[in-house]
Amino acid sequence: MIFNCLAVGAGGFIGSIFRYLIGLIPLFHKGDFPFHTLIINVVGAVVIGMLVKGAEGSEALSETTMLFLKIGLCGGFTTFSTFSLEALGLLESGKSGLFALYIVASVCLCIAGVFCGKWIMGVK
Repeated sequence: MIFNCLAVGAGGFIGSIFRYLIGLIPLFHKGDFPFHTLIINVVGAVVIGMLVKGAEGSEALSETTMLFLKIGLCGGFTTFSTFSLEALGLLESGKSGLFALYIVASVCLCIAGVFCGKWIMGVK
């Protein structure tokens, strides 16, 4: 358990640094559209997809290594990768209604959550 926690923490540390460094690239800061966040989210989704597919039916990577890579590295880089993996899992398992509900609920509730958090902090 302790090794798994350390693995997740180490991966999160590295993923967060990568996210920060990519966010510094001036090419992605043109205009109002958040290109850097979009690119980070897409790259994270591709990487977590590669990890999951690569590990299917293989014992090559230990549970601790997968925790380091999926939850730590990808999670520290972008939690959107996990959201995308879970949404696709619902779709692939034939649960298209839950897939749609999960996407709509996640986006709407998280945007509302950010709004509420900002509102709460703005209340004097």
